[in-house]
Amino acid sequence: MGYRVLWIDDNIDELRSHILFLTQKGYRVDGAANGRDGLAMLGKINYDAVLLDEMMPGLGGLETLEEIRKKHAHVPVIMITKSEADDLMTKAIGRRIDDYLVKPVSPLQIQAALKKQVEARKLTEQQVTHDYLTDFNAVGDRIAAARTPGDWEGIYSDLVAWGMDLFRYSDHGLLSTQAEQMAAANLVLGKYVRERYRDWVNGAADAPLLSPEVYRELVEPEVRGHDQVLWVVVDCMRLDQWRMVEPVLEPFFHLERRLYWSILPSATPYARNALFAGLYPLDIARGYPALWHTGQQDDSSRNAYEDKLLAAQLERLASPAAGRFRYFKISDARDTDSLRRDFASLGDVRLVAGVYNFLDIMAHGRSQSAILKELAPDEAAFRTLMRTWFEHSSLFDLLKEAARRGSTVVVTTDHGSLFCRRATKIRGNREASTNVRYKFGDNLTVDEKRVLLIKNPADYKLPPNSAIETYAITTENYYLVYPTNYHEYERLYRDSFQHGGISLEELICPFAVLRPR
Repeated sequence: MGYRVLWIDDNIDELRSHILFLTQKGYRVDGAANGRDGLAMLGKINYDAVLLDEMMPGLGGLETLEEIRKKHAHVPVIMITKSEADDLMTKAIGRRIDDYLVKPVSPLQIQAALKKQVEARKLTEQQVTHDYLTDFNAVGDRIAAARTPGDWEGIYSDLVAWGMDLFRYSDHGLLSTQAEQMAAANLVLGKYVRERYRDWVNGAADAPLLSPEVYRELVEPEVRGHDQVLWVVVDCMRLDQWRMVEPVLEPFFHLERRLYWSILPSATPYARNALFAGLYPLDIARGYPALWHTGQQDDSSRNAYEDKLLAAQLERLASPAAGRFRYFKISDARDTDSLRRDFASLGDVRLVAGVYNFLDIMAHGRSQSAILKELAPDEAAFRTLMRTWFEHSSLFDLLKEAARRGSTVVVTTDHGSLFCRRATKIRGNREASTNVRYKFGDNLTVDEKRVLLIKNPADYKLPPNSAIETYAITTENYYLVYPTNYHEYERLYRDSFQHGGISLEELICPFAVLRPR
């Protein structure tokens, strides 16, 4: 059965030749001589597209369009007009016209416009599937040949783009193929990082941009070049999740994108403290012992001094924001209200730094919530849920306000997260930390094929708490479980989002500068 089209035009009887042409091309075309009749027909039949005359007596084209959008928001509407006047097009676009044609129009023009609207998705699906299958082997070759951080950033960016395109346009069956390719990439990446990371943190020339260098290299130049910069750190945000919200922001900002790498462990107490301090955890512990705490406290308690660490970094850099910055941590509605209330009065503040914890809370909460697991059973659904949150969040309101004020915005994260699927056993004493993608403690024993065991933390710029403390950091999609009650915890954390380990999703972080339009 062909696509069904409604043509609303007060001269519909004079369009029989056009309708005959479209019928011969496989379309089923119904005619309506005025807007009222057209709306009535739309209420009874599911049309694939509407052709709408702009100049009609009674209910005109724009008024009819407005009524169509109230009840049939997703039906493509192609307006046919005698005029290309700017004010007319502005009104039509504002009321969400999908396309327009200027009279006189030929049957071929109409067919082309309809094809673009009603067959575009099918054509895109076919092309995306073809392109991915064509590119599949090439990506595999790139994974095998990756030698630099830039190689890995390109591989990860492309795999993220393929995953999002396949979910949006193509057969979802190919998503499992893309996931397998991501897993294959993480297997090779684990070996790559384990061989090089110690050299990276000790000044190797081939190191990527790492957490302690982000403010100095990427944020501070913006602070020096603008009257006010809003720096937002969304805790635990992956590249694919950021890509989901970029289209929401593009009407308000020009976006400049790049990537950086989280340090190990790719977890909040380490990566985010390093981000604000501009130092590795070992250097923070040595230089600011009162601001560094380790142990079995929850993550938030070990990030209680980010404002002081940032203040110290600004002083070391002789930044124009030294003494002229404000720091906010947004964890609940009260924090949101405080920032909204204060932001309007921060005109003379050079740097406004804010941490948003909601995404991390949602990722962790999903493990304990059957409702969240139902809403977000997989990674694609979780990033869709993240976009829904963002569109209705105080963060979006804040960014729009920054755009109105002309403030430059920097958005990034401290680390990403990984959808964990396989458990691996770890043994250690009772004082070992509770995280499941990484642990620190005395006498840790692991499968070193799956887990990076750091026996001398100082070599990795990590602070030891005792002479025999070790760090265990997982690779691929493994999570750490003690032998005691092994099966209970294996079930609890299977298919959960965790962070702290070595994977593309955790290590390679989005960074964007948003310049108001």
